[in-house]
Amino acid sequence: MVQSQGLQELTIGKLAAAGGVGVETIRFYQRKGLLATPKRLEGARRYGGEDVRRLRFIKQAQAAGFTLEEIGQLLALDAGHNRSAARDLAKKKLEQLDARIGELNRAREALRKLVSECAEDKTGPCPILASFGV
Repeated sequence: MVQSQGLQELTIGKLAAAGGVGVETIRFYQRKGLLATPKRLEGARRYGGEDVRRLRFIKQAQAAGFTLEEIGQLLALDAGHNRSAARDLAKKKLEQLDARIGELNRAREALRKLVSECAEDKTGPCPILASFGV
């Protein structure tokens, strides 16, 4: 087998396994334009190393908090090697994550206070339930 043929030997199931996702996720990413849908070879679609790389990129970008739309933008930038635009997108996402972390920290502190106020040795309505309008 020549090398170029060997690079395109993964079935959709093997691609999904290599990326740690399900087959339906691959199809979903294809519908969203994040992954290409290869032509059928001998009755089956075959995927290669570039497809695995792209799938792993998508999963890592999701773990970093990027939406699928933003991931599509990053993938388009990757093709054009536009580092400044990619950096700007990442900086914007970082600002959004920092804001969300701040919100979560405030929520944690509020809940921590309510848990403390709802100690078992106190009487009356539970402040946790009262704060949630129960």
